Amino acid sequence: GICLGHQLLGLAFGGRTYKLKFGHHGSNHPVKNLSTGKVEITAQNHGFCVDVDSITDAQVAITHMNLNDNTVEGLRHRELPIFSVQYHPEAFPGPHDAHYLFDEFVEIINRRKVG
Repeated sequence: GICLGHQLLGLAFGGRTYKLKFGHHGSNHPVKNLSTGKVEITAQNHGFCVDVDSITDAQVAITHMNLNDNTVEGLRHRELPIFSVQYHPEAFPGPHDAHYLFDEFVEIINRRKVG
């Protein structure tokens, strides 16, 4: 899921969303990938985010955090092939910082092909 898809997955995982005072808009938003420790430069355009304290399911991992305000920027289900980011990796503000997400998505699709 990307942007709204991320928020919908957060809700589906039992979380809550809330309205940001000013929202996240434009490019050059630093987001930390918690599994690699790398900081990605992202493009964003949203007014709501997933409440970090509302993600209590042990099967759901928080994968990315916004370094400006510590809001949730990424989620992943530990068993199901589901992951999401709040930012827009297709905007390529890095320009290649988030390219790995598309590689991972294609890899998941290829593993699940029937036939």
